[in-house]
Amino acid sequence: MYVLIMAHRPDHPLRGRGALSSAPSTRFALPQRQVDDDWRDAMRVLDGDPPKLRTTLTRERPKSILTFNQSPDIGFDRSINAYRGCEHGCVYCYARPTHAWLDLSPGLDFETRLFAKENAAELLRETLARRKYVPAPIAMGTNTDPYQPIERDFRITRQVLQLCLETRHPVTITTKSDRVLDDLDLLTQLAARNLAAVSISVTSLDPRLSAKLEPRAASPAKRLAALEKLAAAGVPTHCSIAPVIPSITDCFMEEIIAEAAASGVSSAGWILLRLPHEVAPLFREWLDVHFPDRAAKVMGIVQSVRGGKDNDSRFFHRMRPSGVWAELFRTRFRIAARRAGLGKARYELDTSQFRPPARDGQLALF
Repeated sequence: MYVLIMAHRPDHPLRGRGALSSAPSTRFALPQRQVDDDWRDAMRVLDGDPPKLRTTLTRERPKSILTFNQSPDIGFDRSINAYRGCEHGCVYCYARPTHAWLDLSPGLDFETRLFAKENAAELLRETLARRKYVPAPIAMGTNTDPYQPIERDFRITRQVLQLCLETRHPVTITTKSDRVLDDLDLLTQLAARNLAAVSISVTSLDPRLSAKLEPRAASPAKRLAALEKLAAAGVPTHCSIAPVIPSITDCFMEEIIAEAAASGVSSAGWILLRLPHEVAPLFREWLDVHFPDRAAKVMGIVQSVRGGKDNDSRFFHRMRPSGVWAELFRTRFRIAARRAGLGKARYELDTSQFRPPARDGQLALF
């Protein structure tokens, strides 16, 4: 098995993509070989016009869909990821290293080679029908975005929400897309029963910057508009300023909070940039091309809040940076949230209404 390294000049960003290279994983000691691009693509690079990368999709039928965790520093114990990889292409995405498990690159492969778990709702139905199943909120969007562009065609997220409504099962959604409004009909019905909450991440208010950071995600204006429509429809909404990138996006913190409050959201939060495994070199490469004038400063601040390293993966440290810069961001957020009248997210979704789906066929034998 080999990791393929596509040869192109990293100083020429690929149009519509966040990563600049394939950034192969070395964690699993895979042999590596280099594959040259088509000669016509090479000529385009020499001419200053980087080649386009098409998105490819693989239909996947996994054997299970609900992932359980025992992490002590996150607020959910189960999640669903309908897709592997994410076409949004956020260069900072902490989920990128998961593509290395597939012997694929956490770089360009993560955003161009996608997998759709087309039987997700079917598997969830089987899980919820088990006699020993105990309901608790299912988190969607914790790894890859449930409303990335391919959801428009596959509607896997919608199928899961339909099942949650049928079984009265609580669910939370985290996204960077206004495509969440496609399911407003389901979300309002779930919210009316205290079974749903939605968080939308807003990283900046500059569409040009966002186009570099997260090239195929919705624009900041569309995300704020989605927050407003969700809140107006009675859906509990949360604005997540995530990630906060020092000297790149932190300048938008106060304005995002004010805009979110004006949109009617009930809470807001922030998460500082995390750079696990292959994300660190990918992000450094991105900085060198897009912000060479401040790359050293950005990484200096990142390391100052992560114990001198690019990343600190320890429980209770990964989500809570330390040091002077971290305390400055924390204070700025607290003051801005107080002025805007926003609190912390406190969604106590109802699990008492849960009703298992009908058990029929061979499933009834278990």
